[in-house]
Amino acid sequence: MSSESSFSTIDEEKFNSFHWRMIFTTGMGVFCDGYDLTSIAIVLPMVLTSFGISQIGGLQSALLAASALVGSALGALIFGILGQFGRKRFYGLDLLLMGVMAAAQAFSPDLDWLIAFRFILGIGIGADYVLSPTITVEHANRADRGRMIGLGFAVMWTLGSIATATLNFLLAHAGVTENWQWRIVLAAGAVPALATLYLRRTMPETARYLSRLAAEPNAALKVMREISSQEPSQQPPLTAPSTDTRPFAQVLTKHAHSILSATLLWMIFDMVVYPGDLFGPSLIAKSLGMTPIGFSLFTHIIFSVPSLLFYSFFALDQLGRKKLQTMGFIGAAIFLTCFGLLKQFLPVAPMMALISYGLFTVALNGATIVSGTGILGVELTPTRIRTFGQAITVIGGRIGASVSGFLFPLIFTQFGEVSAIFVLVLLSMLGAWFTHTLIPETGGRSLEFINQEDMSFDAAPYPIMPPLLPIAESNEPSPLHVIAELE
Repeated sequence: MSSESSFSTIDEEKFNSFHWRMIFTTGMGVFCDGYDLTSIAIVLPMVLTSFGISQIGGLQSALLAASALVGSALGALIFGILGQFGRKRFYGLDLLLMGVMAAAQAFSPDLDWLIAFRFILGIGIGADYVLSPTITVEHANRADRGRMIGLGFAVMWTLGSIATATLNFLLAHAGVTENWQWRIVLAAGAVPALATLYLRRTMPETARYLSRLAAEPNAALKVMREISSQEPSQQPPLTAPSTDTRPFAQVLTKHAHSILSATLLWMIFDMVVYPGDLFGPSLIAKSLGMTPIGFSLFTHIIFSVPSLLFYSFFALDQLGRKKLQTMGFIGAAIFLTCFGLLKQFLPVAPMMALISYGLFTVALNGATIVSGTGILGVELTPTRIRTFGQAITVIGGRIGASVSGFLFPLIFTQFGEVSAIFVLVLLSMLGAWFTHTLIPETGGRSLEFINQEDMSFDAAPYPIMPPLLPIAESNEPSPLHVIAELE
């Protein structure tokens, strides 16, 4: 029996052109996610004016706000199940749904049609949240897996959000009428989606799926050779990985704790991050003489993108998921507290509030690049059930976002902004505590080691390749020890 992973060829592969191609191919879908999910908030007043609605009703407001979120939860469930029968087989259908429905929004004759189109659009987004992270981690080497997720998901999602605000800003200053503005902004999401469709269809199926689920070891070996940067004559002999024949329910039960932990953390993260767009622009932008769109662009460009790039390149793999997210939640709680205390001084010291809010964004991005990218769900779930496990975590995130969308405006109205802010402080501290106590460190470790897959198939654990910097002290329990205690 080999003392190494069956996928050590993939795990030890140096970062190469295939990995860059994968980052771009998966990242453009996430770019569309960020674009589509934030576009409606920017153009909503223009949409209502076009349809002759002076004040949107409670039911219509709930349906429009929740349509894409509910759709993404349903899409995650559907494609989480379908993904068990092939990752590549359904990869591209998510972008097709997103592209067609994004374009269809421009032709909405009334609000009901727009709600329906955004619901179907959400199905494509939910599918992408399942398939893209799964395909990325199954193809990735273990030294750069976090970097690839960080760049392809956190950074690209933010760039999609920036693109929405930028396009709306340009159209407004070009004198385009509001009725055309919102239609162009919403429909433009179809361009990157449909343009990337071909690249997705040409991505190879993952070797992990082919061997573990499809029972096609020779096809898996072919993919492993294909993504290698070495010439065929220089590649070492490869051993065909084993097929995972364990019952689905048995594997799901064994890893339920890890899946539910990742789900809880994504839910808490979304509950913290979504209200930021509510109190940030509305409280600070006016005091600075800025429009909400201008404020959002400023904070994204000055605070979000640089911090996400830094975390992707220099922290997520080197420091580790667990430490980075724990510190991110704690930092978010600290700067939110400062922001809440400074609220009463906004009229005379808006720059102090802006700095506090910006530092809150930088800190919270430590969690954005972990839970917000969905990396925990795909790393803490074995290949046998990976897409289904990821679907559960995505649904948890959608629940968190929905709670934010409905509950926090009520808290704002009934108890005031400061009370709502300190609810977010409490949630951030809970996020830090649960991150510290519920999950093992996964950075720099093979997926098979994290989930004990090769102990089941190859009968021996294998050594861990150290990352650039230590990710755990010697007295920290290993993932295997943690999982053993939970069983």
